[in-house]
Amino acid sequence: MPKTFLVDTSRCTACRGCQVACKEWKDLPPNNTKQWGSHQNPPDLNAYNFKLVRFSEHLIDNVVRWYFFPDQCRHCLTPPCQATAADADAIIQDEATGAVIFTEKTKNEDFAAIRESCPYDIPRKDEKTGRIVKCDMCIDRVRAGMLPMCVKSCAMGAMHFGERDDILKKAEARLAQVKKEFPKAQLVDGEYVSVVFLVMDEPALYHDHAIACGPNQLTRQQWLAQLSRPLKAILQGRV
Repeated sequence: MPKTFLVDTSRCTACRGCQVACKEWKDLPPNNTKQWGSHQNPPDLNAYNFKLVRFSEHLIDNVVRWYFFPDQCRHCLTPPCQATAADADAIIQDEATGAVIFTEKTKNEDFAAIRESCPYDIPRKDEKTGRIVKCDMCIDRVRAGMLPMCVKSCAMGAMHFGERDDILKKAEARLAQVKKEFPKAQLVDGEYVSVVFLVMDEPALYHDHAIACGPNQLTRQQWLAQLSRPLKAILQGRV
C-alpha cells in the first residue's frame, strides 16, 4: 500500500527544521541568498532545496495573518510528470511506497515540459548536472524502516507519515478538530496525492500552487479529472 504524508499547517510554526533537515540529509550545497522582503528564504524551490517553508502574509479583517506552507513534491498517485517523460526510466514510481523518483536519465528530458506537467510546479533543474530534481520521499530512509527526514525533524508534530489508510483517517480526525476553530479548514487534493495538506483557510492564501493547477488554462476540476489520462494527449489538446 502506498505511503502518505499528512502536513498539518495548523501546527506549523515555520521553524524550517524540515527544510534544513532535508537539505542536510541529501547533502545539498548552500544557496547564496539575500534579503528580499520576506522571511521565506530562499525565495523559491531550487536544485538545492527540495523542501521550502513558504510564508504568506495577509491583512484580513484588519488583522495580519500569517500562513505557513512546507512545500514539497506531492508524489501524485498518477504522476503527470511520469506520463510526460519520453524515457520510461527517467521518472519511476516505487511500487511499494508510491514515491515518484527522478533518475539521472531526466537529464535527457525536456525540462520545460516536465515542469509544466506538474500541477504543483515542483520540478527544478540542476544546471551543473543537467538532472531534473525534487523530493524523493527519502526513499532510502523509508526502505530502511525510517521516517522521511522532514517528518523526523518536525518538533511541532505538524508532519505525519505512514500507511495511506491510517494517515487519511488521522487527517479526517484532525480536520474535524481544526474546523471547530477554523470553519474553512480543508484537506487539499487528498484523493489524488500522497502528500496531503491540512490548511486552515482557502489554499490560495498559502501559495499559488498549494492546490492543483493544470497547464494551458485548464480549470482545476478539469485537470484533476484528467490526471489518470496520458498527459501528452492533454498537452496536445486531444482530450
